Amino acid sequence: MQIQDLPYSDPGVPDTRSGPRFLWWLGRNQLDGQVKSLAWGLLHFVSVSALPFCVGHAVQAVVHRSGTRLALTGCLMLLCGLGIAVGDTFLHRTAVTNWITAAARVQQLLARKAAHLGSALTRRVAAGEVVAVSTGDVEKIGWFVEAVSRFTAAALTVVLVCTGLLIYQPALGAVVAAGLPVVALAVLPLLPRATRRADTQREKAGRATELASDTVAGLRVLRGIGGEELFLDRYRRASQEVRHAAVRSARMWSLISAIQVLLPGLLLIAVVWYGAHLARQGRITVGELVTVYSSVMVLHYPLRHFEEIAMAYSFSRPSARRAARVLSLERATAADGSGEHRAEMPGGDLYDPATGLLAPAGLCTAVVCGDPDAAGRLAERLGGHPAEPGPSVLLGGVALDELALDSARTAVLVQDKDPVLLSGTLRELLDVPASGAVRAADALAAAQCGDVLDALVQGSLDAADPLDARITERGRSLSGGQRQRLALARSLITDPEVLVLDEPTSAVDSHTEARIADGLRRLRSGRTTVVFTSSPLLLDRADRVALVHEGEVVAVGAHRELTDTEPRYRAVVTRETDDELGRAAVDGGRAGAGTDGNALVGAPQTVEEIEESA
Repeated sequence: MQIQDLPYSDPGVPDTRSGPRFLWWLGRNQLDGQVKSLAWGLLHFVSVSALPFCVGHAVQAVVHRSGTRLALTGCLMLLCGLGIAVGDTFLHRTAVTNWITAAARVQQLLARKAAHLGSALTRRVAAGEVVAVSTGDVEKIGWFVEAVSRFTAAALTVVLVCTGLLIYQPALGAVVAAGLPVVALAVLPLLPRATRRADTQREKAGRATELASDTVAGLRVLRGIGGEELFLDRYRRASQEVRHAAVRSARMWSLISAIQVLLPGLLLIAVVWYGAHLARQGRITVGELVTVYSSVMVLHYPLRHFEEIAMAYSFSRPSARRAARVLSLERATAADGSGEHRAEMPGGDLYDPATGLLAPAGLCTAVVCGDPDAAGRLAERLGGHPAEPGPSVLLGGVALDELALDSARTAVLVQDKDPVLLSGTLRELLDVPASGAVRAADALAAAQCGDVLDALVQGSLDAADPLDARITERGRSLSGGQRQRLALARSLITDPEVLVLDEPTSAVDSHTEARIADGLRRLRSGRTTVVFTSSPLLLDRADRVALVHEGEVVAVGAHRELTDTEPRYRAVVTRETDDELGRAAVDGGRAGAGTDGNALVGAPQTVEEIEESA
């Protein structure tokens, strides 16, 4: 796999049982790149390690005044230099390729998982953790994958050099062969503690990233309620915790680095002392002493890769664990796990067996639910993304779990209560897969986006056409109501078989909300629409209203009928308790100002009264 061949046509199915298994799966899927990197690494390290033998032969040739041997040694040194240059060049090339392709594979897997789960992803994993995995964690994982082949080449080189020294000069070779394992493995007892400190640092950094992401996303609201400084103080404390954890981790790694310098130095002293003793006795030549000494010096270079692989694994293991946790998330299916993924597009009534909610085909059904979180989960269920396994939602008698994912999403579109607007022009925002039956102008008009278009044109320097005006990331330059209306227009353009809206007008004023209700009813005439809301303006214009209480549909009817007959419905819609309703009725009867026994003092009863009071 080359960089120019990215992205992968199929990144594969990862092994997400654990972080190490995920790392092993990544390395196994890049076996060709790992073998290439290993081969070039061996050429580079062996060429570097062969130089001391050449130097020793050159010294011995000078001692014996042999010009031929000196010339031959010079040719060998030139060949080693060529091997070093070529090996290092292509080792770097293949190592970087392994790093980038591994990171790209992980990013593709994350993107595929995000597209598969949709908005259910951030309901099950914090958005900050997803950001941390897709940025810093991907880099750490790629680092370990590319470091494996270089470490393997370095380890094989150390073994080859020790073997060569034992053959070349057994006495000194035995000292080197006995000392190198101690040098290489001396830091192993410190690695678990260093790994734990690195894990702690990564966890604290991940929490700080999540906190920063959540704070930035809610900065407008925080400023509105005066909570900006409170959350900034929390982030400062989290940042300081990350700093302290990083210092503790760095201390341990500096100790490991110091040991990696100290022990080879002690080994070098031992070799020189013992070699000088042997040379005085005439048991070895000066050239052999220089060769062994130079070999020990050169071995510092491959030995550094032992420390690198330990650091790479320590930092990549928690990153791989987080990535595996995100990638292991699955779209919840039926409780029995069945599903054939049918390709045909169903049509008809939308029915949820778990709650008993029925949305007849071609009608607008409003759903009132006292728990906003439960309403969000139910909306996700209707879109085929239940938070937990259970009976599948049926569309025209066909289970959504039995449909292919693209077919299910084409049939049912869910707009949650906090829709995301990506940066770009308004034309790009509205360029979504659609049936073609709804024009952009009609959708914008139905969503009452006239003032939003004016604001976009005024805020743009060179856009005469509102569709060419740019929208900042997540629409931060717009108010909450403006973002809601643009998102609603985008959903209307798609013209799905079933449109599910979760609190689509919670941030707009009552007059605009009433016009949106009329536009929504007009534009979605003959199409199935489900609106989760407690707004009387939307409820009054719905064809039918369903009250969901404690996970079940307990009442179905018209808005005004349920207001008169269902106390639980009144409690959600009017925000008043039964005791308050009873006291208001009694007070109203005593006051007698032209009201009947069912009237509520101070509470508007009709849509017209609500509009007037607004």
